Formats: sequence, C-alpha cells, structure tokens
Amino acid sequence: MTAARDPRIKPLAIRSPRGARTTEIDWADGHKGVYPHVVLRGYCPCAGCQGHSGEIRFIETRDDQQEIEDITPVGNYALALKWFDGHDGGIYSYKFLRALCQCDACRTPEHGSMPRL
Repeated sequence: MTAARDPRIKPLAIRSPRGARTTEIDWADGHKGVYPHVVLRGYCPCAGCQGHSGEIRFIETRDDQQEIEDITPVGNYALALKWFDGHDGGIYSYKFLRALCQCDACRTPEHGSMPRL
C-alpha cells in the first residue's frame, strides 16, 4: 500500500486551538491522535534540533516554546509547524506523527510512553 493510500497516515482533521498545549489529529483509519506540544517540540525533526546523525532524540524545551502559531500541509506527506517563538524548521511526516501519538491506546506498556521510532 502506498503512503498516500495508507489510512494510518492520512489525516482527516487537525485541531490545535490557539493557546492550547495539545494538538489532535483524526486519521482515516479511525484513530484519534493526541500530541502534547511538549512532545511535538521536543522531537522536532529539523536539523537545527536533531543535527545530522539521523538519530532522533528528545530536546527539553521551555513552556513558552510549546505554543503552535501555524500548521501548514507539506504535500501529501507531512505538516510544517511554526511555533510562537519563531521556530519553524520542523517538517513532521505523517508517519512520524503517528509514532509520536500520546493517546491512551498508544501509551500502553507494550508500546511505551514515548515514540516508537
């Protein structure tokens, strides 16, 4: 199945109210993803945050760095997040976002509480 047709990585709706500290994504397979901004910002995939090693690691951020200003689709495969502090280098693929989900079902002991990357 191609990524564009895989319902696990096809968003139907994205909710991130101004001032919120959590973003929600409804996926085509019926899953409702929950994304605390501390997790989204902490796992920002940009080279400035992650370097060039290919390893994704959690970066601690302050509360004032965890508010999203804008969310823009990137083609049919990702979202670009712009944060209120001006940081905007991260392009979050839909596959990466599914791995970052922090809903109760994804945070079970078998899945762990942080991303399965």
